[in-house]
Order: sequence, then structure tokens, then C-alpha cells
Amino acid sequence: MDRHQGQASASQSEKSSSATGTGTPAAFFEAGLRLLKAGELAEAEKCGRQALTLDAGHADSLHLMGLLCFAAKHSDLAVEWFARAIRQNPDVAAYFSSLGTVLQQQGRYDDAIKSFDRALVLQPDLSEGWYKLGEILRQQKRHDEALLSFNQALKLDPGYREAVNASALSYFETGHYEDAILCFERSLAIDPTQAGAFHWKGLCQLRLQRFEAALADCVKALELAPNHPDIINNTGLVLQRLARNAEALVYFDRAIELNPHFALAFNHRGASLAELRRFDDALASFSRATAIDPDYADAHWNRALLQLLLGDFASGWSAREWGRKSQAVGFVDRGFTKPLWRGEAPIAGKTILLHGDEGLGDTIQFSRYATMVAKLGARVILEVQDLVHPLLSAIQGVALCLPKTAAALPDFDLQCPLSGLPLAFGTRLETIPSAVSYLPAPPEPRVQVWATRLGPHDKLRVGLVWSGNPAHGNDRNRSMPLAALSSILDLDARFVSLQKDARSGDQAELFARKEIVNLTDDLSDFVDTAALMACLDLVITVDTSVAHLAGALGRPTWILLPYTPDYRWLLGRDDSPWYPTVRLFRQGEDRDYATVLTRVRAELQKRIAAFEPSCANPPAG
Repeated sequence: MDRHQGQASASQSEKSSSATGTGTPAAFFEAGLRLLKAGELAEAEKCGRQALTLDAGHADSLHLMGLLCFAAKHSDLAVEWFARAIRQNPDVAAYFSSLGTVLQQQGRYDDAIKSFDRALVLQPDLSEGWYKLGEILRQQKRHDEALLSFNQALKLDPGYREAVNASALSYFETGHYEDAILCFERSLAIDPTQAGAFHWKGLCQLRLQRFEAALADCVKALELAPNHPDIINNTGLVLQRLARNAEALVYFDRAIELNPHFALAFNHRGASLAELRRFDDALASFSRATAIDPDYADAHWNRALLQLLLGDFASGWSAREWGRKSQAVGFVDRGFTKPLWRGEAPIAGKTILLHGDEGLGDTIQFSRYATMVAKLGARVILEVQDLVHPLLSAIQGVALCLPKTAAALPDFDLQCPLSGLPLAFGTRLETIPSAVSYLPAPPEPRVQVWATRLGPHDKLRVGLVWSGNPAHGNDRNRSMPLAALSSILDLDARFVSLQKDARSGDQAELFARKEIVNLTDDLSDFVDTAALMACLDLVITVDTSVAHLAGALGRPTWILLPYTPDYRWLLGRDDSPWYPTVRLFRQGEDRDYATVLTRVRAELQKRIAAFEPSCANPPAG
């Protein structure tokens, strides 16, 4: 059962029996142990029973019988035999280690931990015991304690490959990917032929968005295990993240060929097909994934987003609710006991809680529905992220707006997440609530502060945002470096940065760009950003929360979109049914923002030519 128990049991036999002849319990035990190691279980059992016939309390033979039962997958019987061995001799670490292994397999983790603890008290240098104890602790998500056990195993046996890999997995499971990579590298130094270690190291690189490094590790794993469906699938996934979707499809298809019921590969295949604009094939691939696994939330979610992107709101909104069951999407189950409102029941006279459940941009976009809910006669409590709370507090119809960090929620009768409201209202393309502006205007004193700081309004004022949250799943495609905007910055306009938290690579560029006014250090919240926007003639932004803010305020806004955008921007149009003052500039098949900015430059030149200097702030809309 472990690497040392044979020696431990045999040495105990020598201590416990003075008989050395071939007919002694010790001799039968030793013969049985050799047969067990050779895989001859029936003959080994005969030896064990012969030993116990001679001495019913022969502890090593009782342990041997437990090992045989464990090998035959009779775990309950194994526990009984090990317990009998321990009663006969409670001072043998191997007996407790074996018992702990069986208890772990049965899911009796607390009992297993106690058994390994006892084994390690008796034999502190039992590296296998420390490793197995760590594995149980890892299964219980007690990762700090697990790592201590793995480290102890490695102190005793620095070449203990399994303990290094277990440490790496514990780091991986807690999101410490750099530490996991170091462990996998140590493991590969011990044994460079491990496909699994290369594969997991590649997954760590993938989580860190080091896609080229991830691909290199996955390729090495494939060289060692060329027909492993999981490795093939994840190699395809890395290629997908690198936007090499045609190549990725080859790997997904190969994984599916090896495992026709590989739902995960069908899901990933659907995502690549969607990026390649093979939409019917993508929908079919997502459907195949859910046919294999009807509860596969990620595949339901991805199909829903594609349906919405294609304008199929009737199917998309309802299917999108699967995202609440997906760990990958990041919805948080609030555990509310009050009923969920889906639009089917009258709510006049009731109090309903509407709560933000996605990103800041989603909260801004879907907050428009709060007014519609209030018009049905309900008292509306709106709970949103702290950063947007001041902005949304005065939305029409909202009786009470609370930040997420509020100490407690008041009583309410019903609840609905904000992103569930399009479904509740049966929203279709033609029924999207699309008021030019549905957010309250920013306070005039705050607007005047920014107007004063911007100085004379003698040039077209253009706000700029070039990157979003780097943790966003599609950030690689939607964001750009500041340097990419250089093709428009020589125009005769006053460019104003709206970019909060500029990335390290952009900070020096922003400092050097004297043609960009950068006041973002003084933007304390979204109300400040809204007030600054009120002083601008145009906002040019990638797909971030600022795009939603500008659109919701009715500011003239140009949004730069990747080739396959987020579902809300749809396809094949340069306007948005969600925001009447928004204009969309889309990448072409080249998936390059350079060509997008060429079009932006031409249109911006027209706006500059038509601009008339004014001492007043630009009007909304």
C-alpha cells in the first residue's frame, strides 16, 4: 500500500516471532507478502490464513489479510483486518498507514487523518505517510496544512516526485500559479518524462495568460503522450487564446476523435467556430456538448451568448441563466430565501430587490430596467457595487439604492439579479428600453470643476479609453496599448484620458504624450467620470464600463470592437439598440485595430472640421 510498509511489516514479523522455520506464522506471512507483491492474491491469501491458523493473533498476518482485501476492493473487510492487527500490536506505523489509506478511499477523511497522525507519531521518518496525510488534507481543501505535510515528505525524501507534484497541485488549486510552476519544474528535474507535469505546468501558464509559454509546455506534454485527449484539448485551448482558432480546431477534432463523448472539447470547439464566424457549426457544437452532459453550464452559457450575439433574444436570455450555475462565469449565489421574480407574477405593492450580479458595465447597462420595474407598482431597492453606487442612487423610480458593502439589507418580498431583467421583461431587439439617457445628470458643481480645469473650449474635446480589466476573458482581443492611438493623436483636438489604472507599459507613454490631458488621478468615482464626460464632445473607447457609462449618459460615443465582440453589440451594424448615441467601429477579418483607427481618424477629422469653438460645455446627446 505504500513504499515502506513491506519492510515495516516484515521487520515486525521478525520481532514478533521466534520461529524461523517454514511452518511458522512468520514464514507463512513472508511468503504471502512476496505473493501479494507478485500479484498472486489467491495464493497470498492461503499463506495468510495458514499463518492465522497457527496464530490467530499474528499481527503481521492480520495486516496482510487487510492488504489482500484492499487489493480485492473489499474496503470494509480491509478496515476490519487492519483494526485487528492494530489491536494486537498498536506500535506499528505501517498498520495505521494502511488503515488511513482505506479510510481515505471510503471518504472518511477525519478518521484517515487520525490514523496517519498516529502512524507518524510512531514513525516520524515515514515519508509516504506525510505524503498521504497531505493528500487527504488537500482533498479537504486544507491547503496550508497539506503543503506542510508535503514539505515534510520532501525533507525526508528530496526525490519524492509524487510529493512535489502534490504540492504543485495544491498551489494550482489555490491560484498560486507561480509557486505551482516552480514545483512542476522541480518534479521535471527529477523525472523529465512526465507528460502530466508538463501539461499542468502549461495550464498554470495559461491561467497567467502566458500563452506562448503554455503552448510550449503543452507541446512537450503531447510529445510524451500524443494520444491523451485532455492534453490535446488543452493544447487547442491555448491556441484558441492565441487567436489561432483554425489550428485549435484541429486539436479539438482530434480530442473528440479519441473521445467522442468529450463534452469539454465540443464546448471549446464551439468557441473557436464562433470566432471563425461559422455560427451554425458553433451552435451545433455547443448543442452536442449539452447533449452529452445536460448539466454542462458553460456550454449552455456559451450557446446563449452566441444566440444573443446573433439577435436571437427569445432563446438567448433564458439560456443565459445557465451562467448562474457556471463556476467559470463568476456569478455569486447570494442564497436569498425570498422568491426570484421572473416577470410572471404581479408585483404592485411589493418590495423587490434588484441586485448587481456581473461587472460594472453590466450593472450600468441593466440598471435601466429598475425604472420599468417601479412602473409596475413595486417599491424598488437597488443594490450595486460600491464604485457605481453614487452614480445610480438617483435613477428614476428607485426607492432605495445601497452599496454591496451595506451592513444589512432591508426586508423585501421578491428579488431579481439585474442581468435577469431582460428575461423578465421578454426583451427583444425591437423592445430594448433605449432612452437617450437614463442616468441622472452629474451634479453641476462637479461639472464646473472639470470645465475649469480643461480650460477654453476652443478645440473638440475627445475622451479616450484604450484598455479594460486585464482579467477579462477577452481582454487580449478588446484592449490595445496606448501607442496604438498614435495614429489619431496628431489631429487638432484636445484629447482627455478617461483611462483609470493605466497599465505599466502605458504609464510612461501617457506621461510623454503631451497632447493627452491626464486628470484621471482626480477621478474619485463614476460620478466624477460622468461629470468630466459632460465637458467632452466625444468619447472614444474600447468595450469597457466607460463605454456603458458614456452611452447611458447619452454622450456621443465611439466604441472600438474586436472582430467577434461581446453579445450586446450584435453583428453587422454600426449603431447600438441599447445606446442611441453610440457608434460602433468594428475590426474586420484582419482582427487589427490599425484599420479600425484609420476609419476613426477619417471620421474624427470630419468632426474636427465641423467643430465651432464655444465658451459653454457641450450639450448632452
